[in-house]
Amino acid sequence: MNRFLKNLSIEALTPMQEEARIAIGSGRNVVLLAPTGTGKTLAYLLPLAERTPRKPFLVICPTRELAQQSCAVWKQMRTGIPAMSLHGGRPAMDEHRLLRALQPTALFATPGRINDHLDKGNIDPTALQTLVIDEFDKCLELGFQEAMKRILERLSGLTQTVLLSATDATAIPDFLPEGSARAMRLDFLSGAAELRARVKNKYVRSPERDKLVTLSATLTEVLRRPVADAPAPQAIVFVSHRESAERVGEWLSRQGYAGEIYHGGMEQELRERALFKFRAGSANILIATDLAARGLDIPDVAAVIHYHLPLREEDYVHRSGRTARWNRTGDNYFILGPSEIMPQFVPGEFEEVVLDADLLSGKASPKPLLPAWTSIYIGRGRKQKLSRGDVVGFFCKQGGLRATDIGRIDIYDHHAYVALRTSCAAEALRQVAGEKIKGMKTLVEKMRR
Repeated sequence: MNRFLKNLSIEALTPMQEEARIAIGSGRNVVLLAPTGTGKTLAYLLPLAERTPRKPFLVICPTRELAQQSCAVWKQMRTGIPAMSLHGGRPAMDEHRLLRALQPTALFATPGRINDHLDKGNIDPTALQTLVIDEFDKCLELGFQEAMKRILERLSGLTQTVLLSATDATAIPDFLPEGSARAMRLDFLSGAAELRARVKNKYVRSPERDKLVTLSATLTEVLRRPVADAPAPQAIVFVSHRESAERVGEWLSRQGYAGEIYHGGMEQELRERALFKFRAGSANILIATDLAARGLDIPDVAAVIHYHLPLREEDYVHRSGRTARWNRTGDNYFILGPSEIMPQFVPGEFEEVVLDADLLSGKASPKPLLPAWTSIYIGRGRKQKLSRGDVVGFFCKQGGLRATDIGRIDIYDHHAYVALRTSCAAEALRQVAGEKIKGMKTLVEKMRR
């Protein structure tokens, strides 16, 4: 266990994670309820990594982002057990080829895509012995009940089911194997009070129904750099509609903010780029629908801003859980229009924040903080045997950078992304222009939207 935690830079488990590790490790059926941001992913992955002999398992996730992120955590643990995420947004045939080559023991999949592979005989359902349904309440809410029922009908070798949720979802799906209803229930939702203590609820008043100017003034408040050399804080702005995300994002861009738009109507690669920029620190604002309210684990989000108020308590819980990850603190800002009031389901006390009057009136212009990192696109990837070490070596040798000038690196099948320190990114790009990376000519440029 200790080596897995070390690989994740985690010193010790929380009481919830320790109890879940023991329960899941025993092979029992388990229902784990715990607030968002408390580390449920590690709570179920750790006992599966420690299990001997190693048994194939399937994790069903409601969104492709959660499937990708959970698989990434598994790989960061360096278990030596091959893993793969399966989801829409890419050809199923490419996944089939990789399944045959990799023969993964750990599968992280969305319901539709795993059914597709089962239909085509790409996966042996009898080999899967443990099923984890992450955010099972969201899976049902999104209408995946029939898809999951089809999956369960095929998993004849199943010996254990684990259900996870961040809300008090008491109804266990009736299509689960016999015995699931008698699952051991681990309820840590009382820990939500501790989480609320780390999240301060604040509200600002918008004098107009159109909240754009108030949002800009709020971001000036949120993203104010606390220490000269510290990384700029990040914020997620939640809106209710895809069209609103586009409108707000484009307006903030015209104001000079480094923001990225994120919603379900975008092509997968554009969503992928937006999340990379935000995670890498080359964008400090993510303007998103509730698609981003679950499954995104970005540790340095200083604040969540509710541009449109959450309509349900579950939406509030999951939105708010994007800040104050693990033991950090964070702020929850609610922008209230002239006729709006705080939702009744928001607990605790609310602090009113009085914004700069000159910013609200337009007498003063916002001064957006520029990110410390710039995201770069590389036109080669995993299929061309490109590694993170190759990327670092390329920019250090040909680009004249130090390793500390190179940030996050993500390698995909046919391309890669890397974050370079903004202060030296332009010069590095100039120096590598026309140079080969790992003996290959390719496009290396500042990432576009």
